Amino acid sequence: MFDIGVPAKHTDGMDISAQKSPHLFHIPVMGTGFSIDTPLRVAKYGISSAISLVDDVLIEQMRKYYCRRLGLQYLEIAIDDEDARANRVTAYLDLVDELVRDQVRTLQSSAFEPGSEITRYFEMLPDSPLKETYTEMLTMPDPAEKARMQDALRRQVTPGSIDVNIMTKVDRDIYRNGNKLPPEFSDAMAALRGYARSSLRSSIIFSAGINPRLYGYLASFEDFFPDDKGLLRKRIVLKVSDFRSAMVQGKYLAKRGLWVSEYRIESGLNCGGHAFATEGCLMGPILEEFGRKKTELIDRLHQLYNKALVRMERAPVHSPYEVRVTVQGGIGTADENRFLLEYYGVDGTGWGTPFLLVPEVTNVDDIHLKKLSGAGDGDVFLSDRSPLGVPFWSLRNSASEEARRQRIDANKPGSPCPKGFLASDTEFTRIPICHASRSYQRQKLEQIAEHAPLSPQLAETKNHVLHKTCLCNDLAGSVTLKYGIDKDARPAICCGPNIVNFTKIASLEEMVSHIYGRLSLLTDSDRPHMFIRELSLYVENFRQELQTASEGLMDKTANCLSDFKGNLIAGIEYYQNLAEQFSREQRERFLRDLDTLFEELEKVFPEPASAISLGVTP
Repeated sequence: MFDIGVPAKHTDGMDISAQKSPHLFHIPVMGTGFSIDTPLRVAKYGISSAISLVDDVLIEQMRKYYCRRLGLQYLEIAIDDEDARANRVTAYLDLVDELVRDQVRTLQSSAFEPGSEITRYFEMLPDSPLKETYTEMLTMPDPAEKARMQDALRRQVTPGSIDVNIMTKVDRDIYRNGNKLPPEFSDAMAALRGYARSSLRSSIIFSAGINPRLYGYLASFEDFFPDDKGLLRKRIVLKVSDFRSAMVQGKYLAKRGLWVSEYRIESGLNCGGHAFATEGCLMGPILEEFGRKKTELIDRLHQLYNKALVRMERAPVHSPYEVRVTVQGGIGTADENRFLLEYYGVDGTGWGTPFLLVPEVTNVDDIHLKKLSGAGDGDVFLSDRSPLGVPFWSLRNSASEEARRQRIDANKPGSPCPKGFLASDTEFTRIPICHASRSYQRQKLEQIAEHAPLSPQLAETKNHVLHKTCLCNDLAGSVTLKYGIDKDARPAICCGPNIVNFTKIASLEEMVSHIYGRLSLLTDSDRPHMFIRELSLYVENFRQELQTASEGLMDKTANCLSDFKGNLIAGIEYYQNLAEQFSREQRERFLRDLDTLFEELEKVFPEPASAISLGVTP
């Protein structure tokens, strides 16, 4: 049996993550395939991005693709090899790390001339002292001084971080010959082990809440603890929905001697992919609470952290490590980006969905690029397609959606389930199967027909089964189709609702310039503010919660629904006060939109007691 605690391998040479990224934004993980090789496109320009570790089949395909493309030796890690998943992750991440290091060296050695790599690097930077030095160099008349400045600038090139993401809910146990393997072979734990052994000095991002066995497993790897210089070779980032979640998860890890270096706040609904809605708690108030309590959070966690280190016979850390707070979800303009940075004091912002229209950054095939650039409000919807049972943003006319409907029409619903990462149901089998699989849907539909043929909810129940789609395979389709790995792939597209505000297929420079306010790529300049858009999504979400509760399809008490509405009203009142920070024209539009949404909310649920009349449990 292999040693599950083997420390990471480290390479000598430059530390490509010792300094902060020079940019004020990052590119979050998108699906499994959209950003699988994004670091190879943007890290050399100082932009941080994240790779999903869900799909080790795709990860191995990508390693093979790049080795063949670049003439490097490729030795297959077969699926039945011992510890194959972890080894695949390590091998791919080490390759990406090595390639980015080579890219950076090439960039540093390029000439300061129009269109060169180093010129692209500095031209894309935000306004900063470094950008000012670059601008000064361009106008320097003395050749010797200009050369000296260029050498100094080359030494200040800082790549973006090559981060990874694990969705904690995707942690399937693994069976071999019908027997369940030990927990450390589970999908999430093997992926974590693969990252921990890699040469990367970067961050691992955990999303979807606490996974106790996964979080506990972090302590098996030295790279998450201070080294002999007091530095963390690998950092922990938590994607959180609110301050309470940050405190709970931060304390859980601190008590195990693990420091959280960043809390990444994501809108519960105004995002891409899976949507983890709050009970009506909105982004603005959540950011306000983080601003007020960040020092309290750090101090409390530092105390717990040092107690744990001492208990583990490790040296305590005198001063707490830096804690970054970043935000993402629905940001669409430079003004919104600037407001988040300046008013709330966040350390960075995340831009995901708009980058789906930047082919040199993300993987979207030509057909779906066209569909995305022409998408309207009705083309992007919050679906029940995910086998996880979590609402999932989908493009209505994606190839994956078309294939799902075609299988139903042919009376062959469900997917062959070629990967099975979301297999979790044991209603019909001892070994878990996926709700999107052909096997599960066939057996479930037979059960429904046998036990509830006359049920008034029969059609809705059947639809609930048939709506699940194969995300494992189809979210990888964007890249496998684009690179010719799988010419029959039927991609699923998990863009957020923000995509409807963008129609231009853009270059990296154009999108970066849009983020920093040098140009605008917006299709509709009358687009509602990101806070308004999120609020409107929550009002609609509240309407749907009421509907499903009244139909007896969801166990929801009147008090829960009343609290949901109360949180929305508190958010509206907060935004009414916040509007004073906006320009007069923006303020007037913002307040009008708030009034409209408040009126809609009152129509949906005028009195808390009305929930009882709808059939909701009091």
